[in-house]
Amino acid sequence: MPLKSEIYISVDVEASGPIPGEYSLLSIGACLVGQPDQSFYVELKPLNDNFVEKAMDVTGLSLEKLRVDGEEPNLAMASFAAWIKSMAGDNRPVFVAFNATFDWSFTHWYFIKFLGHDPFGISGLDIKAYFMGKHHTSWGKTVKERVRAKYPSTMAHTHYALDDAREQAELFAQMLLG
Repeated sequence: MPLKSEIYISVDVEASGPIPGEYSLLSIGACLVGQPDQSFYVELKPLNDNFVEKAMDVTGLSLEKLRVDGEEPNLAMASFAAWIKSMAGDNRPVFVAFNATFDWSFTHWYFIKFLGHDPFGISGLDIKAYFMGKHHTSWGKTVKERVRAKYPSTMAHTHYALDDAREQAELFAQMLLG
């Protein structure tokens, strides 16, 4: 059986703390690598009142505002899954992130909790690890500043999930070409 073609989807999330379930996924930004205008963004209602002050300061989001204006998590994840399917078609969607372990843990937990499945499956492609292997360097040298020095980005890192997904997509697209 022939392998499915892959489509790379850059994903960034903002959360109220370090782990899903105990803390809430607040926003998801995603775009196609190589086509950053093909994008998705949603803000979610928090699961609870738990937060880490530093996390909230970084996101610029408000739990109070999200309780009113955020999308219910089940609807947000269903919308995200539908968008992934519409972008991937018959191709395999590949989750791509800069420090994928954090972003993937939240999206995977929410997909399983609210939809019962994750359209990305149980894996994600980490840009830091890809950079490490491509450039035969140590993990400590995979910080964003060093990666951006090798692969300049026109996007600022703003902690707005869609901006950051687009920044990651730009970095990863350059890595794939270079």
